[in-house]
Amino acid sequence: MANEAELQYLNDREILDLLFSYTPRIAEERNLDSLLVLMANLGRTLVQADRCSLWLLSEDGSELWTKVAHGISEIRIPSTGGFVGYSLRNDEALLIPDAYEDNRFDSSVDKKSGYRTRSVLAVPFKNSQGEVMGVFQAINSLHGCAFRQEDLEHLRLIAVYSAKSIESAQLFMEQQRTQNEITLILGEAAECRSHETGNHVNRVGEMCYTIGRYLGLPEEELNTLRQASSMHDLGKIGIPDNILNKPGRFTDEEYAVMKNHSTMGYEMLVHSRSQLLQKAAAIAKFHHERYDGKGYPTGLAGEEIPLWARICSVADVFDALTNKRCYKDPWPREKVIKIFDEERDKQFDGRLVDILLEHLDEFYAINEKLP
Repeated sequence: MANEAELQYLNDREILDLLFSYTPRIAEERNLDSLLVLMANLGRTLVQADRCSLWLLSEDGSELWTKVAHGISEIRIPSTGGFVGYSLRNDEALLIPDAYEDNRFDSSVDKKSGYRTRSVLAVPFKNSQGEVMGVFQAINSLHGCAFRQEDLEHLRLIAVYSAKSIESAQLFMEQQRTQNEITLILGEAAECRSHETGNHVNRVGEMCYTIGRYLGLPEEELNTLRQASSMHDLGKIGIPDNILNKPGRFTDEEYAVMKNHSTMGYEMLVHSRSQLLQKAAAIAKFHHERYDGKGYPTGLAGEEIPLWARICSVADVFDALTNKRCYKDPWPREKVIKIFDEERDKQFDGRLVDILLEHLDEFYAINEKLP
């Protein structure tokens, strides 16, 4: 804890500077957990509290939960419990000088964490429909005394801003969930038409994610790669059943028709303004290109082939070789290793083959996880 004798309350200029420093960062943040961290840090600094957290009401209204309570992990409590429950239930801001002198205090959180709560601020915040969606809470003034009325007003100020920011983040997350579900449905639609094993698109997505992780791609990009790769065979929707599900080898004419699925998938996706679907379009079109330039549909070679399509190529072939298809049984492990060794820098980017073979057990584990 800070030295209470030296600590000074923030003046108006310092408060403005603090708010201006946080505002652009909060406005740009789309991840809810990261946003909660930012808002809690802002609240703790503004009112000079030892701990600050934002409690959100669960979807069913039965619990309040926080992932941001400084020094502790996620906590869930009944939505009727403690100061935050009272503040939520009654839409009332609270300034509590001594928590243990107030019968509304729920000491179970202290018992769980080993912490000693003294003074408390609790401010409810509402969504755009005027419904209370959570409570901003600050615990223990760093000045060693109870919080002031000014501290409560400062927390009220950022609670209003917090509500709007959290609601925007939740809306963005819901849009992302919907988009993810749609991409998975599209991928599974193509999979069902081709009678592939049930989890093919999920396995390919996880394998692409794993390869990308070992390449050092950032987490946000990895998640997009996983989603986009699930649509790599979307164009198979446009391939006739008698060709798509033929158990034997294709004739030259049938193979020419089958190859059209890459450009069909591309055309289905490329006109979207969504960054995810643009990435999916590139994967759909180029994942059958070969590193040596002998693939289709355009004959790109090496680094000309988009990285994500090169990643999907390795994942898609590995999944095809190691799982049962209508025309084959799974290949033995030794044969799979041999084919990837032989096709290093021919069909596949050698760097990606190295990742696959160095972490082969991890890729087989994906097969076991998603049979």
